Amino acid sequence: MTHLTFSEDELDRLSTAGRLINDAQRSLPVLGTVAWDRSLADQFFASGEKQLPKPEYNKIDPAPVFEQLEASRSLIKGTSPVHDWLHRLAYTVERTARMLSSVGTQDFYHHSCALYGNAQTLIADGDHSALDLALRLDDLLADIDECSGFFVPAEALDANELKTRLDAALPEHFGSEAPDVNVTHNVSAKAVAGKSYIKIREDAKFSEYDVAQLLQHEALIHVATGKNGAAQTLFPILGESHPGNARTQEGLAVFAEYISGALDPKRFRRLADRVIAIDMSVEGADFIELYRFFRDKNTNDNPMEAFESARRVVRGGLTTGGAPFTKDTVYLAGLVEVHSYLRAAVRSRDARYMRLLFVGKLDLADLKALKMLEDMGLLVPPKFVPGWAKDMRFLLSYLAYSTFLNQINMKSVNDRYTDLFS
Repeated sequence: MTHLTFSEDELDRLSTAGRLINDAQRSLPVLGTVAWDRSLADQFFASGEKQLPKPEYNKIDPAPVFEQLEASRSLIKGTSPVHDWLHRLAYTVERTARMLSSVGTQDFYHHSCALYGNAQTLIADGDHSALDLALRLDDLLADIDECSGFFVPAEALDANELKTRLDAALPEHFGSEAPDVNVTHNVSAKAVAGKSYIKIREDAKFSEYDVAQLLQHEALIHVATGKNGAAQTLFPILGESHPGNARTQEGLAVFAEYISGALDPKRFRRLADRVIAIDMSVEGADFIELYRFFRDKNTNDNPMEAFESARRVVRGGLTTGGAPFTKDTVYLAGLVEVHSYLRAAVRSRDARYMRLLFVGKLDLADLKALKMLEDMGLLVPPKFVPGWAKDMRFLLSYLAYSTFLNQINMKSVNDRYTDLFS
């Protein structure tokens, strides 16, 4: 089979365009720009949980980014999946610049929707939204959550104990390239990851499930795809996280939790509740209403966790309601889309279409371009791949069964057991 190839000059132009786009997006730290100072939590609890937080943001000047993007677009002349991919990346970076130049305003929400979608955005089959899935999961898991204390480990580990566990486990997967694990006060989420680090919030508590979840989600997906992408010297943007790949990267990370048995009901329900809360915010719920929503959903948690969940929803937007940050809709939306893609890929009987997910940080829409680059011999094979994806026998068997199971009429099954379940 003959594959399309680029001339040396054309490949140089495309690679240069990609580097310009990458340089532009690296000047746009999304999570850093919308982050809150930890003092806002202290002030909120000192007020008796009655005063809206008043975060201050530093808006980004988009002009330098627009100049870099104009230069990159001047180099993307031609038609191919790779050209289309670079144009999409340029659009994503432009939108991101506009979003970060409008933090603290209603416009921030509109740009966020364009980049991440929102709770009502249709996913996978085009018939269901992330909110549909979230409401269904919340309903299914509500009763389970009430008795989950009987089979879900307590959050008995502190941050330093978790660090010890991860420090022992990571070299098994990364060898000498294992990421550093740091315990810090300066992180809002319980844990975050980059290409070379995992940061853990020092006042957070963790369960045995959290150890496995952080290993699968943060290390074996986020860190691994970052390292694999950094090896793509022609297009180093494959090593970077940005809004254009958030849905697939977070979906792949949650799928990794699921298929490895690390996704417990409480975690799954928390992902669903974030989507519901984003929709509540769109409809006008303010920060305090969101905080109370999360407190009611997780009565045994430290109140700080409810504060952090509400913060995730409104960061960068309006605490008064109507303009949330919609990124957290991508976890469930991405999970469904990645799972659906993998099920479709089984039919190809070609493992390349699964391994291609790990060559870097990418969106499913990028796969046609990346396959083209792989066919040309221009991609470095992924060095770090989670165990469940390495064992293609297991993955193919699981996905083939999953595809078959989807054809079963569950109404007929439920009817058969109505008397038993009642």
